[in-house]
Amino acid sequence: MTTSTLLIRPPVPDDFVAWKPLWDGYNAFYGREGATALPDGITQVTWQRFFDAYEPVHALVAERDGQLVGLTHYLYHRSTTRIEPTCYLQDLFTLPSERGRGVGRQLIEGVYDRAKLAGVHRVYWQTQVTNRAGRALYDKVATHDGFIVYGTLV
Repeated sequence: MTTSTLLIRPPVPDDFVAWKPLWDGYNAFYGREGATALPDGITQVTWQRFFDAYEPVHALVAERDGQLVGLTHYLYHRSTTRIEPTCYLQDLFTLPSERGRGVGRQLIEGVYDRAKLAGVHRVYWQTQVTNRAGRALYDKVATHDGFIVYGTLV
């Protein structure tokens, strides 16, 4: 059995058509589909931010055999408890057919590598309590800090 190589890389503008179904799959996982789907304007602005040097929002994609099979989006922000920025890994998604093949782990490690290059010492993220598959991976590559996340639209 031959194993194909997984490439973790920043997206390029021509990746939009391949990235969009991954983005849609990520949003569907969190209930943002159909009547509750994100407006197309949010998707367009999100994509454009990855290519704007003034934006703190970044992306990586996972590519296998010329096909995008995963994505992660992350951003740097200030903190009141650190001098250097902190990295928030906001989105992580792999095709269902790729789960259990190391794609998620390599995308997370790709964010870790870029954070280190940027002088960042802390990467964090959140997920739903019910995301058992994701949490199984996260427990191997990070430490659960015990925080409960609150939020509201204002």
